[in-house]
Amino acid sequence: MRVLVAGGAGYIGSHTCKTLAEAGHVPVVYDNLHTGHRWAVKWGAFEQGDLNDGVRLGDVMRKHRPEAVINFAALAYVGESTREPTRYYRANVAGMVSLLEAMRAHDVGSIVFSSSCATYGVPQRLPIVEDMPQSPINPYGQTKLMGERILRDACSFEGLGAVALRYFNVFGPRQRADSPYSGVIAIFAALLAQGRVPTVHGDGLQSRDFVYIDNVVAGNLAAAAAPNVGGKRFNVAAGKSYSLLDLMEELNVILQSSFEPVFEPARVGDVRDSLADIAAAGRELGYQPIVGFREGLRKTVEFYRTQV
Repeated sequence: MRVLVAGGAGYIGSHTCKTLAEAGHVPVVYDNLHTGHRWAVKWGAFEQGDLNDGVRLGDVMRKHRPEAVINFAALAYVGESTREPTRYYRANVAGMVSLLEAMRAHDVGSIVFSSSCATYGVPQRLPIVEDMPQSPINPYGQTKLMGERILRDACSFEGLGAVALRYFNVFGPRQRADSPYSGVIAIFAALLAQGRVPTVHGDGLQSRDFVYIDNVVAGNLAAAAAPNVGGKRFNVAAGKSYSLLDLMEELNVILQSSFEPVFEPARVGDVRDSLADIAAAGRELGYQPIVGFREGLRKTVEFYRTQV
């Protein structure tokens, strides 16, 4: 199958392209390289372009004739979205509309959309199930929720096969650790591998559902292959939660160290706890985490050790 991977030069996208190619599919990466990297495109063809460039996108679809789309293309930094909301709506929402128009014009009938747990906002209870009320607390979460609703309408009124996957806290090798917006595991693992002490905002008891990159990739491929799931959305997570202090303890065990974090005041607007219910994805997609938290941490630490 030929698959257009929008945002395929990014972190999750490039891992997905690798797995697609290994499974015998033909990935076509479409990326504007705003946050992605050309060196990450090692599997399949590469076409540079923006989702909002309808002419360029149409030319690429006409050239490669994809049978399906996986869309990772988005601006994805929560803090940045609060400072530049208009830019986020243009990239994430208008970009989705442009992509759907190109799919219609070239008879591409299915899409897997990378959504986010940010659509839930502050959860009313844990674990988080897909039918809970959604009240995003930042523009990034709002744009992901709008993307889901646009796809739902396309399914209802046009028969598009579209699945939205709400990722929780993704981590693993090759994730950027040099940005304040990077995932906490990437930052902690990279610092500790260098013998440096990470900073914890708050008391360290805030918890997250950390999901290893291989599990997220498996979720995408399962969603692309599953029948009769058009218009639905699923949590993609580990179904377990760990605090930042738990994370530090596990990293110290792996590194055989005894680092203590530096504590600073909590950041305004951070969600305190996050834990996903993944039963629906297991039941309808056959999704199950294949790499556990500790094994994923070991693989991640080994990667950052090679970067020191």
